[in-house]
Amino acid sequence: MKKWIYISFVAVLMTTCQKPEIEIVDFDTFHVTDVKYSDVIVNGSMNPEIRTMELGDENDAKTASISMVSLVENLIATMQSNKVIQIAGTYTGHDINEAPITLSGKIILPAKGKIKNMIVVSHWTIGSNRECPSESFQLEGILASKGYAVVMADYIGYGVTANRIHPYMHLSSTATSVVDMALAVKPYLKAIGREPESEEVILVGYSQGGSTTMGAMNIIQNQYSKELPLKMVFAGGGPYDMAATFDIAMLEDKTGIPCAVPMIVQGINEGCDLGLNLSDFFKPVLMEHLDEWVNSKKYTVGEINAMLNAHNVSDLMTDVGRDKQNPQTAKLYRELMWNSILIFSPRAPLYLFHSIDDNTVPFINATKAEEYYKGQNVSYDFDHYGPHQAGAVKFILKVYQQL
Repeated sequence: MKKWIYISFVAVLMTTCQKPEIEIVDFDTFHVTDVKYSDVIVNGSMNPEIRTMELGDENDAKTASISMVSLVENLIATMQSNKVIQIAGTYTGHDINEAPITLSGKIILPAKGKIKNMIVVSHWTIGSNRECPSESFQLEGILASKGYAVVMADYIGYGVTANRIHPYMHLSSTATSVVDMALAVKPYLKAIGREPESEEVILVGYSQGGSTTMGAMNIIQNQYSKELPLKMVFAGGGPYDMAATFDIAMLEDKTGIPCAVPMIVQGINEGCDLGLNLSDFFKPVLMEHLDEWVNSKKYTVGEINAMLNAHNVSDLMTDVGRDKQNPQTAKLYRELMWNSILIFSPRAPLYLFHSIDDNTVPFINATKAEEYYKGQNVSYDFDHYGPHQAGAVKFILKVYQQL
């Protein structure tokens, strides 16, 4: 286990009043900050509090809403518990420089009944702090209704560290935050009497979360295979090859998620401590509003995209910033290669999902992954599942059906 983990029970509190009992334990690295009971389905529809992916693309959102109908039907037919418990809290994790840091996240449990496994979810790209797991009910949390403990880290830059720049797509720090939370939550669940029946852990993630999930898999295999034995890994729509993603964006001069452009450049700069001058990369209007639009964590992905009002990379980045021959851009590009995840062999069954129609994370990421993992324990689900946001709902449906 992590070097900082030790067990100390300070208090055990129990709630009653006609609600399922829940014990709140002051455990070393997972401290409860909020508990909330929620229904997954309300009057035959998905609870409106549940947040789905937001990109600001109206056509994509419409396609996603159609996919949601099938998801709701599956939920109603197979869920074990409509009521779930959301437990927000903090835990001790590793900072970018590996020093101890207090991070936050959420556990979502079925309100009653046994728990099969712990599902560790890496969330997709968000913009505002109100979208992070500890502050909201993320769509992936519905997996708890089928008898699982869903664990979701906020990542550095959200939750209790919202004042920090999120090291977006800096794989090691983000994946480490996810693994750290899983390590902290495991003894907490045992302490409150909700320990899963199986020690085997399932990993799930889509988009940014798809790449992060793969990173978490690599860390667990190499460092925590005994503490967190892997049962299955589900990764969907992820930018597994960051350099290839950069290349195609520059070649086609377009982006399906404009806010990702500044988030990637400054995120890799932050995570790798490159010391880049961001004004060399960003057009003046973006540079002028970067802190307010992106780093304030006030605005959702859709809202940031609307304010950027751009679909061409050249509208956001300078000529120098897009030129790999420029020394500073070459420096960034090298780190994009290092932060790609096609670097290891999976030791647990791996399910890779990607929509051929994805207009946000280029399909080349899926083909690169298939090429890299040829002959290994990987199953592929590549089809015309609609744009990126619609693909997210399809992915969660696929995972729900396979659990």
